[in-house]
Amino acid sequence: MDFYLGIDVSLELSSLCVMDQTGKILLETKVASEPEALIAFIRTFSTPITLVGLEAGPLSQWLHAGLTAAGIDVVLMETRHVKGALKAMPVKTDRRDAQGIAQLLRTGWYRPVHCKSASAQEVRALLTARKLLLTKVIDLELGLRGVLRGFGLKMGKVSRGHFAERARAMVDGNPVLEHVTQAMLVAREALQAEMANLDRRARDHARNDATCRLLMTVPGVGALTALTFKSAVDDPTRFRSSKMLGPHFGLTPSKHQSGETDITGSITRAGDAMVRSILYEAATALLTRAQSYSSLKSWGMAVMKRRGLKRATVAVARKLATVLHRMWMDGVPFRFGKESAPAGA
Repeated sequence: MDFYLGIDVSLELSSLCVMDQTGKILLETKVASEPEALIAFIRTFSTPITLVGLEAGPLSQWLHAGLTAAGIDVVLMETRHVKGALKAMPVKTDRRDAQGIAQLLRTGWYRPVHCKSASAQEVRALLTARKLLLTKVIDLELGLRGVLRGFGLKMGKVSRGHFAERARAMVDGNPVLEHVTQAMLVAREALQAEMANLDRRARDHARNDATCRLLMTVPGVGALTALTFKSAVDDPTRFRSSKMLGPHFGLTPSKHQSGETDITGSITRAGDAMVRSILYEAATALLTRAQSYSSLKSWGMAVMKRRGLKRATVAVARKLATVLHRMWMDGVPFRFGKESAPAGA
């Protein structure tokens, strides 16, 4: 008989539920959210566990790596899928969540998630920290604009390089506003310095990586785009087809069909939001700033004439994901294609 262990991971204690293949609950308990504690529980349990299930989350990849290294068969489960399944429970507790995860394992009604390698997680940490610092810089700038606006001081449009100079000039002569502005500008400059340092490290990492250099041959794809895409995909062989990348990153239209109703909505926004965002930025650069001809840009411009810039950008972003994966798999640089000769030439 098969036995399944569902784990609802929490910061300190994880709820565990052991269930057999008939759905009978054999044991429910709580164990410290540490790989060693979970391994000790599994090995001391009276019956061998067939499969262990974890919902993907902040601690899950660390626990997954520890359990896998100990030779335990464990699977990461897609968060949105688990959440949708557990909605059927009228009462939500950690104990009930562990029961639900065990039930999903028993029935096989779950979607496994790839556990990223240690190197991919490190790169992702670098990119996440950089983005967080950038967000805080923007928050400080908007906050300072809001403070000054309350005194009728409208900063207006100003470049980031002249932002501090403009702010100091506007509050000159008001001691209180000078003090407030100086404090916020000092904090902004410190954040900018650290962000520039992380940005430099990320770009150096991309330039020293052969795969990233290959992906950067695509117009509009820079160091950060290539690095973000590579760290998110991690193992390109886990996708059976390059066309799976678009749905994986939530760049395909959502669909709601029931009876006579058939609605095609906006993109699903499933998967990695950071990759989706940076692919959109790369597609925008390809359509609006890239000067060299490519068949991809020509296709995108044709879509833009029919459907508008926003929809064309999403379509090109989806196509970019497919192209980047195919280039990675084949190990060949981007093919620009040949511009068709005008009619009558």
